[in-house]
Amino acid sequence: MRLPEHRPARPRSRRPLRAALALLLLLFLAAGCGYGSRAPGVAAAPAVGTGPPLSAEEVSVGYFANVTHATALAGMQKGYFTRELGGTRLRTQVFNGGPSALEALNAGAVDIAWMGPSPAVNGFLRSGGRGVRIVSGASSGGVALVVDADTKVRGADVRGLRIATPEAGNTQDVALLHWIREQGWEVDPRTGRGDVTVVRQSPKEIPTSFRRGTIDGAWVPEPVAAQLVAAGGRVLLDESDLWDGGAFVTAVVVVSPSFLADHPDVVEAVLRASVRTNAWLKSHPAQGKQAVNDAIENLTGRPLESGVLDAAWQRVGLTDDPLAATLATEAERADRLGLLHGADGTEDAGALAALRGIFDLRPLNRVLAQRGEPAVDDAGLGVAATPTT
Repeated sequence: MRLPEHRPARPRSRRPLRAALALLLLLFLAAGCGYGSRAPGVAAAPAVGTGPPLSAEEVSVGYFANVTHATALAGMQKGYFTRELGGTRLRTQVFNGGPSALEALNAGAVDIAWMGPSPAVNGFLRSGGRGVRIVSGASSGGVALVVDADTKVRGADVRGLRIATPEAGNTQDVALLHWIREQGWEVDPRTGRGDVTVVRQSPKEIPTSFRRGTIDGAWVPEPVAAQLVAAGGRVLLDESDLWDGGAFVTAVVVVSPSFLADHPDVVEAVLRASVRTNAWLKSHPAQGKQAVNDAIENLTGRPLESGVLDAAWQRVGLTDDPLAATLATEAERADRLGLLHGADGTEDAGALAALRGIFDLRPLNRVLAQRGEPAVDDAGLGVAATPTT
């Protein structure tokens, strides 16, 4: 399926105030962040399959041009999502980072989104549990600390270096700050200053900064890690090595709770497409890589080099399971760093208890049951764990 031409999306909302916020958000994204028709950030014209629409005339889905979001990239490219949605129009919007995708979700500009676990957790806590539900996993692993091969580093001692992450408070930013603290070094999580200088940059800017020498390395997801290696870097640390069994959540699928409540059939259709895409990617790796690269080229104007794509593909694991227990661990780390906030904007001191209800895996488990596959677990953080009043 050819991805439709990009143009600003009409905000989707039930209330005038929410519609105004969505419009302001989209104008900001288009004008303030320098996004263009060949770059991430702008909504696409709707695509539509055949048959009658589901309970919603339209659904807007957001994701990133990252290999860790291969499910969305390939599924949109191959048409799996439009086929499952039938006559319900599908809008897509591509973002550079989780916090911006979360803003769009909160503003009603998107209904469902692929994003990292840290923005999802922050969104849940900031809204008092009313703004986000995680309904599926997407990927595991695919994150590495890459440094300039010419930089003198003893072991993994990166003190004095400038290490980039994709965005302040995003999943890789939290992982780097936690690892730095585990080494006994000091860095201010807000400013990024300390024994290591943490530089927050857009993923599309990090390879250029690396080649120019304005950063010494980066803790980044694929394909950026592989791009840095191709530009003269070396993998100093694969984050998978820091987790028992090597598996940890990198990306999840989230939905607006109000959209889930009003249109459960649409959410389930998106999840059917996601599960179907993952199964196809695992059984057709060569074609899957090509579909992902075609999507990246359509969205950014440039495909990944074959060596970069191959290296990235080896590190990323696709999964329907959100690996809820690892998300809980990541949330606890962000909490200890002071990077989680409650609904009143203050630091949240009881993140794990406050996360009960962040998962609603019932639609996903229905899809898996239909395929004869086992249910996935929410680690006690599902909607069923939320006390009734």
